[in-house]
This record gives sequence, structure tokens and C-alpha cells, in this order.
Amino acid sequence: MVDNTVSSEWWKTIIHHFLRVGDNFELRCWEEETQEILQAERYGVATTEGHEVSIKGVIVDELLLELMEETPTDKEIYNKMTKYFTINVKNELCNICSEHYGTEMYIVIYSDVDVLFFEQVMKQYSDDCFSIGEW
Repeated sequence: MVDNTVSSEWWKTIIHHFLRVGDNFELRCWEEETQEILQAERYGVATTEGHEVSIKGVIVDELLLELMEETPTDKEIYNKMTKYFTINVKNELCNICSEHYGTEMYIVIYSDVDVLFFEQVMKQYSDDCFSIGEW
């Protein structure tokens, strides 16, 4: 995302489509993000890796609801889509990595139908909003 004024609707739409209850996840936070870590620990087990904390678990309804309803207000450095620095999920639909509080997304989509869905979501934004590349 290159336009810092874009709302989080694009991110929420993609997350809602591709993440499922029962998927394994990893959330990563910086060690000083104590509130975010405490919140994430409700959904999984935390381990410290250097200056980051990795929380791994299985997606439940409450986590999906949190991701859909949250609107981070701390936007001084990033136009945050989520309070979590990194969200990693791999399932039958995709391999998705939401980085830098959702401002960067790396996603490998497995079906043409889901590629079309992604393209439909993103086509409403100009090239000035996002830099999108394909592998």
C-alpha cells in the first residue's frame, strides 16, 4: 500500500475471504507491543524470538471477528490495517502474509476463482494507492 489514506476495507475484505476458522496462524509482534501480545495470547501460544514474539494457534470465530472489527488508531508511522505486525496463514485457498500492520501483503492464491476475487477487490483502487506485482 503506497497511499497512506486508504481505508482498511480492502484488507478486511481479503482477510474475510481467505481466512477460515480452524486455520493455523502465526501472529508476530514486537516485544514492546505488550497489549497486542496479551490480546493475541487469547488465541495461541507465545514464544519470544529475539525482539519479536510469535503467537501460534488455530483461528477461532473471536479472532476473525476481532480482525474484521478493529480499527487501529495508532497511525503515526503506518496506516495500520491491524494491530498485529505480521499475520501468517496457509490454508487450502492461499498462503497469505500480512506484514507491517497490514500495509504489505504477500499472497499466493491457489485457484483462478480466488485470483479473480482478489483482482475484483483491488481494481477499485488506482495505481497511486497500491503497488501490485505478480510472481
